[in-house]
Amino acid sequence: MTGLDEFVGELVDDVDAVFLFSSSRSGYGALSGDAEVVVVAPENDVDADAFVELPLDFADFSERVRFGIEGAIENGYVDDESTVVCVANVFGADEDTVSRVDPGQFDQSGVYDLFVNSRAEPSVIRDVLGVAVELGKKGQKGKPVGALFVVGDAGKVMNKSRPLSYNPFEKSHVHVGDPIVNVMLKEFSRLDGAFVISDSGKIVSAYRYLEPSAEGVDIPRGLGARHMAGGAVTRDTNAIAIVLSESDGLVRAFKAGELVLEVDPEEY
Repeated sequence: MTGLDEFVGELVDDVDAVFLFSSSRSGYGALSGDAEVVVVAPENDVDADAFVELPLDFADFSERVRFGIEGAIENGYVDDESTVVCVANVFGADEDTVSRVDPGQFDQSGVYDLFVNSRAEPSVIRDVLGVAVELGKKGQKGKPVGALFVVGDAGKVMNKSRPLSYNPFEKSHVHVGDPIVNVMLKEFSRLDGAFVISDSGKIVSAYRYLEPSAEGVDIPRGLGARHMAGGAVTRDTNAIAIVLSESDGLVRAFKAGELVLEVDPEEY
């Protein structure tokens, strides 16, 4: 095993930080040493000084790494010149994967910025994404469905839209994340129009027709009016848009007029 030992030794040699993609206390204790350990996980169960909250369980390991690196750079734990080793549990419950990564090789995707630097609370964005992913997996009565959720800066979004029908949430004080409310969102999603959700997660309206100008908004080829409206409204407001495509079933998020996240519900 000498050759393998040398290979692994070179893989982890002279790194500036170790990224641990789990909240394993034993793993954290074993890795703590000369290099700083950055924990990237849903919760900081190990009370790590360097911690990046992971709002989604990205099925693709490279997406988890990208998010962790963007968060670590944003928080000053590493920089573009650093070399890091990523340790994660990809195939089982225990840590089983080690990868050497240079943060400078990644272009900033904006995914970390989407959750942390948006007007809406990160938990609200996570909950809305969860509704969109669940709807993408199951559809509406077994049939694919599209949906558009505009999250944050609700007052300005309402001013740039008009009602298509009666607003069932007009006098309510319900918030996304409540299981019963999530069922309501899925049911109303089969009708036209966007949902408007406040920074704190209050559902302000359904059935809104967005009216921002689409001029200058660049969306990937093949995406339709729902994506164009979502991209445009995020360019003209401080909201983000989460769009479920009826045609390909993917969930996409827009911020500042740009596509920053694309996930396949079937992978979650």
